[in-house]
Amino acid sequence: MTFSRIGGWAAIGFAAIGFAALLVGGNLVLAPAGVPLIGAPDDDVADFFGDQGAIVRLTSAIGPFVWLLATVFGAAATAALWPIERRRDEAWSLVGFAGLLLQNTTFLGVIATRLALTGTAADASATKGLWSLNEAFFALNGTFLATAMIGLSLAGLRTRLIRRSHAVLGFAAAGLQFGSAVLLSLAFDDPGPIDLLGLAGWLLWVAWIAWYGIVLIRMRASSTGQIRTAEPAAP
Repeated sequence: MTFSRIGGWAAIGFAAIGFAALLVGGNLVLAPAGVPLIGAPDDDVADFFGDQGAIVRLTSAIGPFVWLLATVFGAAATAALWPIERRRDEAWSLVGFAGLLLQNTTFLGVIATRLALTGTAADASATKGLWSLNEAFFALNGTFLATAMIGLSLAGLRTRLIRRSHAVLGFAAAGLQFGSAVLLSLAFDDPGPIDLLGLAGWLLWVAWIAWYGIVLIRMRASSTGQIRTAEPAAP
């Protein structure tokens, strides 16, 4: 199996696990348990992480699989795009890969602070500090998802690996994620409906990365080193 195919399957695995985590972990497990959102009172935070520590640890166990799959996808996409970009004196794929790595790091902070909160629920000052850090990580996470989608969408479009409609999907998702990161930073204590921007962008991101995975699986290289796909890409 070629590395591009491995990366493609990693992208599809990421999308499947990510969607399942939202549907099962978010809606069916954490939401009924009363998971606090950005701006939640400190008492609610302490109560949740004190009472639901086992659920938090269980859902957090998905994280390492997601980060591994995202990294493999990013490496495979960059390996396919970078040789052509280098001849064009461009590096959008590197911008996208850097965004993926930074997003992994930021979301690692989200999960790590949640795990730490399960052991500090009895300490009000520690809970307040860790929850504030968790909110900050979560609010800024969209910045790096946007960077990943902009970089890899531009790289794929300019090298004719992906279709224009695929790139437009990535740009739309990136705009929602970036807007959410900016607005959440300004409305930290009372985000209101701003969270919905991030959720919409995240759902588009899942569709975008699954589509990219299919492209990588179907990709093949010509004898001249140019990218070829099973279907012709849009100009």
